[in-house]
Amino acid sequence: MYVNVRTVGKNMDGKWKGIALIAAFAAWSAPASSVPDLGQDKMLIVQMWLARQGFSPGALDGIMGTRTKGALRAYQQRENLRPIDELDPKLHDRFYAEPMFTNYTVTGEDTARLSPVPETWLAKSHRERLDYETVLELVAEKSWSHTNLITRLNPDIDWTNVTAGTEIKVPHVVPPVVPGKAAFVKIFLSERMIQAFDEQTNLLVHFPCSVAASMDKRPNGELRVETMVSNPNYTFNPEVFPESAEGRQLGRKLLIPPGPNNPVGTVWIGLDRPGYGIHGTPRPEAVGRAETHGCFRLANWNAELLVKLLAIGTPVYVEP
Repeated sequence: MYVNVRTVGKNMDGKWKGIALIAAFAAWSAPASSVPDLGQDKMLIVQMWLARQGFSPGALDGIMGTRTKGALRAYQQRENLRPIDELDPKLHDRFYAEPMFTNYTVTGEDTARLSPVPETWLAKSHRERLDYETVLELVAEKSWSHTNLITRLNPDIDWTNVTAGTEIKVPHVVPPVVPGKAAFVKIFLSERMIQAFDEQTNLLVHFPCSVAASMDKRPNGELRVETMVSNPNYTFNPEVFPESAEGRQLGRKLLIPPGPNNPVGTVWIGLDRPGYGIHGTPRPEAVGRAETHGCFRLANWNAELLVKLLAIGTPVYVEP
């Protein structure tokens, strides 16, 4: 894949869009399995820049995998980019003048909120909140990152004993500014992605998502947003989890408390088909897989952005 520098220059408000896409092209040819050099990590730069534009690669990990390629393709499609055969190394060098990283200082409030998440549904239902289990998990989510990236950035930290005042190097993420509300949403099942569009059909945001593993649990056609809840509870229904021995033994529903480790994460966007919705997840690094029971799962930070763009009644078109 190539990037048209001349087209970028015409379409963009500032110089950094073209600069970042140059870096994207340079990173594209790197093997997905390669271990990135965090001093000159082109792939991480691409991911961070795309995320700042609202084109999420999922959890930042410095690897040019399927989700990052999908975000890059979506951005290039929106900008009508065409291939060229030359790259300007001067532009690529300038990109590194922008800060990639910052330090997160662990607070007493951070450490006080940590709590192990019980394994059973019954034990979960007895908690007041399903919060972060570790500082590593908390910091990774706040910086939209995979925990593996955070540990690679901080090789000297003992993650079993992180105290208040500890400084942790993290990606410098900036929430995207989206120029308007969504007129409709499209969910592409085969590509496992969610995109929101404005009234002129301009692409606003792009997110990787998880879908149901079973084809017969994947809805198709037009749905609509029916409810939107931040920091939701979750109702465990044994009928939805026939594979759960605990559920069969309980034989009753349980109310699971809110928190980032709630089964639906920090956001629930209910659709007008009973039991179906778009929601967050306690495992952002797994987003993009076919694994859920039918809902559409996003990283919490992406679900939190999407819900701000929607209204009750917003159409959601589910395509194969």
